[in-house]
This record gives sequence, C-alpha cells and structure tokens, in this order.
Amino acid sequence: MQWWPTGTLMAVLDERARAEFLALGEPQRFDTGEVIIRQGDPSPDRVYLLRSARTGTCACAKVTANLGTGVETLLGIRVSGDLVGEMGVLRGVERSATVTACSPTVAFRIAGKAFLDFLDRNPHIGTAVAAMIADRLQWANQRRLDFAAFDVPVRLARVIGELAGRHGIERADGTDLGVSLSQQELGRLIGARDAAVGKAMRALREGGVLRTSYRRLVITDPDRLRILQSAD
Repeated sequence: MQWWPTGTLMAVLDERARAEFLALGEPQRFDTGEVIIRQGDPSPDRVYLLRSARTGTCACAKVTANLGTGVETLLGIRVSGDLVGEMGVLRGVERSATVTACSPTVAFRIAGKAFLDFLDRNPHIGTAVAAMIADRLQWANQRRLDFAAFDVPVRLARVIGELAGRHGIERADGTDLGVSLSQQELGRLIGARDAAVGKAMRALREGGVLRTSYRRLVITDPDRLRILQSAD
C-alpha cells in the first residue's frame, strides 16, 4: 500500500477518494532538477499530485519564485501526497511560481476541468483542499514573522524543527529531515545569505545538534534544537 506522509492532501482522503483522484491523472516522471511547473506559464490547465519514483522514499519538490531582479525565493517544500498547481486552476491565472523536483518524482497530471469536477462531486474534499491552502498560507506567514523577530541561527533552527515535525523520519542515528534540501535552499527558506547560513549550520554541527551530508540532514540532539528555536 502506498504511504502518504501525514499532513498531505492524500493522507486525509479515504481509500475510495484516493483511488478516484489518482485515476484522474496521467503519471509523468521527473528526475532531480526537472521543472514540473514553470512560473509565468499563461495556461494553468492542470494540477499535479506528487509521489516518489522510488519505493519506500518520499518525493521532494521545491516551490520557487523569481522576483524579477534575478533573485530567487524558496516559497515552500512539497512531498509525496501533496498537490501543486491548484492555485492557477482555481483562480484561472498564470503560474505564480516554479515547482522543481528535488528527487526522482512521479507527478500525476490531472486536467484542470477534471480536478474541478472532482471537487464538485466531493464537497468534503474541497474542504480538505481549502485546509491545505490555509496551512500553506500559515507556513508562509510564520516565515515572515520569523524573519522580523529572529536572527539567522534561530530562524534556521526553527525551520529545521518545523520541517522535521512535518516530514521527519526516525532513524537509528537520529531524525532524518525527510526532505532533500541543500544548505543554500535552507537559506532561501529563511531569507538568509549563504555566508550567514553556513556559519549557523557549522555551529549546529559542532554543537552536536545535527549531522549533514549531500542534501541530507539528520537531527542528533532534538532537545538542544528545541532550545535553540527560542531567542532567549
């Protein structure tokens, strides 16, 4: 049976609804670095449901926006069971962000009309989609509040803690973050420059709070991480 991470749209649907929803889509594979949705696309006529291309792992995709000044902002992370592209279909406007696969991903491409008809037939799923959108708005608002209230080390500790709480996987050596992100991408999530993020990450490693390797992060001292999430 397919595992859908807690907090995703597919995790809150029952088996019948999941099967019906998946049947609407045409699976399309995206390798790491491939664009699933591109910002500025004027024809938002489909949504995508994400699933890992590898058994027993979680898909990871990043949502980014170019500010028009050459600066790219990381808006959020999406995983297996998440829906992307729904805002363009619901609002009928061009794509406002780019979605890029961070790991081998299967995206079920669902036509916009089929998606809207599915919601009409299943009003309770429309409520679940609305809750999903509200959760993403809350995430974005929290990042803005963190930026105004905390310095880089605290912002980094807080976003690592939140990501682990949403997607973390318990391993023998600690809590794997559960999503594949580079140090630079973590910096973009908290609005910090590479040098400042590098310094904060080095302090976390030297303090025994976490261990890192290529696009992998393991929390080894969650109690200490929780303490560091406060400015006190």
